[in-house]
Amino acid sequence: MTKSPMIKISNIKLPVGHEQHALLLAIAKKLKTSQSQIASYQIMKRSLDARKKPQLYYVYQVVVECRNDATKLLKASNKRIDNKQKDIEIYHQPISEPLKLGEITLKHRPVIIGAGPAGLMAALLLAEHGFRPVVFERGQDVDKRAKDIDEFWKTGKLNLESNVQLGEGGAGTFSDGKLTTRIRDTLIDKVYQYFVEAGAPEEILYINKPHIGTDILRMVVKNLREKLIQLGGEIYFGHKVADIDIVDGQVQAVVVESDRINTNNIIFAIGHSARDTYEMLYKRNVAMDPKSLAIGVRIEHPQSLINHSQYGEYHNYEQLGAAEYQLVRKKDQHIDRSVYTFCMCPGGVVVAAASEAYGVVTNGMSYHGRDLANANSAMVVNIDPVDYGYVNGKSPLLGIEYLRKWERKAYELGGNNYHAPAQLVKDFLQDRPSVEIANNLVTPTYLPGVTPADLRKCLPAFVADALKQAIIDFGKRIDGFDLGEAILTGVETRTSSPVRIQRQQNGESVNVKGLYPTGEGAGYAGGIVSAAVDGLKAAQSIIQTYRPL
Repeated sequence: MTKSPMIKISNIKLPVGHEQHALLLAIAKKLKTSQSQIASYQIMKRSLDARKKPQLYYVYQVVVECRNDATKLLKASNKRIDNKQKDIEIYHQPISEPLKLGEITLKHRPVIIGAGPAGLMAALLLAEHGFRPVVFERGQDVDKRAKDIDEFWKTGKLNLESNVQLGEGGAGTFSDGKLTTRIRDTLIDKVYQYFVEAGAPEEILYINKPHIGTDILRMVVKNLREKLIQLGGEIYFGHKVADIDIVDGQVQAVVVESDRINTNNIIFAIGHSARDTYEMLYKRNVAMDPKSLAIGVRIEHPQSLINHSQYGEYHNYEQLGAAEYQLVRKKDQHIDRSVYTFCMCPGGVVVAAASEAYGVVTNGMSYHGRDLANANSAMVVNIDPVDYGYVNGKSPLLGIEYLRKWERKAYELGGNNYHAPAQLVKDFLQDRPSVEIANNLVTPTYLPGVTPADLRKCLPAFVADALKQAIIDFGKRIDGFDLGEAILTGVETRTSSPVRIQRQQNGESVNVKGLYPTGEGAGYAGGIVSAAVDGLKAAQSIIQTYRPL
């Protein structure tokens, strides 16, 4: 007996706070049938529609299994399978074709440099296909790394090889575990499935803006590592790549610490803060280009203020969680730079994220509960290569020196002890330094501490001007964003890679065969999910070209 096809229903709109059975009722109403005809349903997507406050709505997309012929139900609801409206249609289960192994037998095991999302995903996929990859991570495993980071935040003692930027899981492990992405790719579902199998909440499979939280993500990362090892892969922490051996444009080996490991395939998933590794690749004439950057600050508000603005009368509704925002101010006659918020962390903290001596770098972090007092977000301004002096023929690494310059100015302004310079919004808008931040409406969360200052001294003048105008503008879109007691903490400089390593369509370097620049560090991704997808694609390229040993 042929099984009745399943039906996909989109745009089911229900008020926030609805009873659990209301979704089943809405499904039956859409199909113009009784609840008894619905055998089961699965939520595919759920988003929040807050455009018509005070009422807020959840918008669902579901897949329904019916007890009788689904085609008849489609006709009964006056829909056709090919209806352009597509609110109700036959659901076609995505079919993923198995990867076909290539024809060339590998001489050596593939090597992966970096155990962030790109590196881990690439390693897992390779291991699943029998390639037994070897992963080298310069930083420490996530447990040791957490201890090193905690010591830095408490004492200001920075471990240059184990910090927020470097170590197992990558920079995102000590952020918010945000899984939102602008890319569209069928591999996104595979990334989510890996995470769920490793212990992430199942809701990430369907909610519109999924996040894991740094507390749960640490456990997920460890479970991914264990799966890799069970599949025959190896991973080594505290192992820093020192060099690569290239002969006639082909990778021959990688030098890790003082050991030479023969390999013809290296996935470089180094993240965007491995600045010395960029320098090594440049010396080896690996083709790369300068890239646009962003510089700015972290801004902290009371989370309750953001909830009020975004949720209205639902601001205390626990089911909604902490409210988020994403804001962009495009350049106009007042400012010649776009300004945007980045890596918004509801109910979180601003964290010290330096990875080099004598520099202050800020980032944001939330736990899964997102239940702390402050909301924080980066507010950054676009920086073009011309801004940091790049012209054809100059080093593509000039952007690194430019960012380092402002990080060191922030270090000096903060007191030469990894305290961060901070300023009240009301003082920033009035072009005057803050002299007192204690006993303020908003308590700064950055550790090891903040120093009241004038942030213009650690920002390019045009960046400060653009931020000032954007704060005023954003205050018109989110009530209270321009709150005088909100706190700005500097500087935010690690939004993306400072370079883009040139590569071919198959992911290989344009001038070094067997070298696969991958993820955020290579300049091709901008977050956990996009980096993970990029890692999977690099692994696919190797799998479809070679056969394992």
